[in-house]
Amino acid sequence: MAQQKHIIAKDLPQILRYGLAVGSVALALGMAWLLARYNFRSAEFPLFLFAIAVTVWYAGLWPGVVAVFLSSLAFNFFFTEPVYSFYVARTDVPDYVIFVLFASLLTWFSTVRRRVERELLRSRDELEKEVAERTQQASLLNLTHDTIFVRDMSDIITYWNRGAEELYGWPAQEAVGKHSQQLLQAEFPVPPEEIRAELLRTGRWEGELRKTKSDGSGVVVASRWSLRQDEQGRPLAILETNNDITDRKRREEEIRKLNLDLGNRTNELEATNKELEAFAYSVSHDLRAPLRHMVGFTELLQKHTASTLDEKSLRYIRIVLESAKKMGNLIDDLLAFSRIGRTETRETMVNMEQLVKEVLTEIQPETSGRTIAWKIGALPNLYGDRSMLRLALVNLLSNAVKFTRINPEAEVEIGSMEKKEEGVVVFVRDNGVGFDMKYAHKLFGVFQRLHQSDSFEGTGIGLATVKRIIHRHGGRVWAESLLNRGATFFFSVPDYRR
Repeated sequence: MAQQKHIIAKDLPQILRYGLAVGSVALALGMAWLLARYNFRSAEFPLFLFAIAVTVWYAGLWPGVVAVFLSSLAFNFFFTEPVYSFYVARTDVPDYVIFVLFASLLTWFSTVRRRVERELLRSRDELEKEVAERTQQASLLNLTHDTIFVRDMSDIITYWNRGAEELYGWPAQEAVGKHSQQLLQAEFPVPPEEIRAELLRTGRWEGELRKTKSDGSGVVVASRWSLRQDEQGRPLAILETNNDITDRKRREEEIRKLNLDLGNRTNELEATNKELEAFAYSVSHDLRAPLRHMVGFTELLQKHTASTLDEKSLRYIRIVLESAKKMGNLIDDLLAFSRIGRTETRETMVNMEQLVKEVLTEIQPETSGRTIAWKIGALPNLYGDRSMLRLALVNLLSNAVKFTRINPEAEVEIGSMEKKEEGVVVFVRDNGVGFDMKYAHKLFGVFQRLHQSDSFEGTGIGLATVKRIIHRHGGRVWAESLLNRGATFFFSVPDYRR
């Protein structure tokens, strides 16, 4: 039952359409018959045509065909001699044929007109919808502060939003209808023909342009062009968006000039450093020969005059020898320091645990007769120059041994840690005399010493050498300490595993 109701409801419009055909023909027949009784002749022809026209107009083609068929039968039966029969006399055939043809023509004409009107109504609805969408889009584009305007394929501006007015200064009523190049006087990075060719080929183009504002000032913009095409792919218009990058370009130019100036100064500093290193190497190398002569002849003098000179004179000779040896150590350190800046790094994977063992063996003569508690933690493999890293460890561990000399229970710890911003960090911690942190900035300078030379020997070049080595590896070196409570020296090397 529910299904039957559904079918009736579904077919109801169809029934009404054909019902309209039957009803309109019946009404026309009744009126024609009534008028015929009152001697109004030939009224049936227009009445049946009117019924057909109404049916076609409101019910469509096929109900109209039914109305033509019914009208023909009624016309033949009631109004064509002999009446009340479907027989058509030869003399009435032309009238009957004319009626049928005229009715068919009216049906066809009404159907075509109805279809055209429906198409027009649909086109009007679609046009109104598109106009509403375009109006809404234009309103939305006007809300943004981005510069947006549209020009046709002849470069005539057809749309100009508020962002374009704010950037360039012309209101929409002055800009629309103007040639964009004449208005904005754009300076292109390449010939405009190449830009248009790329736009037609790919449908878009991006680049930087310099344009002129209404007050005559220039502005640099990041410009993006998009090509609008019709359904056949023919170009219709170009939508252009501009972002002001004048300040950014000015900053980039300033940075470029600063980088250029910095590069020149860096080159000058590198040249100066190379000259200083060459000078230090040359002087140190040239000083070694006379110094060897001084030490050699002083030792001969001491040997040959030991029995004839008094104790005071012998002490003078010993002072000369000790000073000469110190000077020799200083020259050796200077040579090593300058060599680090001149030598090319040969980076390999370095086993730090093995390297520490080798360094401890090397400095063992410095620890003879002393009790030192060594704590060696887990050390990672580092990517660097093995000989340079070895020299850095020698200097750091020698320092730790030296500055824990006054402590009967010396402790030296070697370990590592990882820091995201530093990479791998290796540290050497001791419980020696330490230093005052307010002088920490002097630690890694050449010839800088924080303790008296008569208390702790040294040339003041060891830590400077460590700093140069670590800098050559892209890391940094620093220290932390409390006076008389030990010190910790750190150096970082970029982690090769990242």
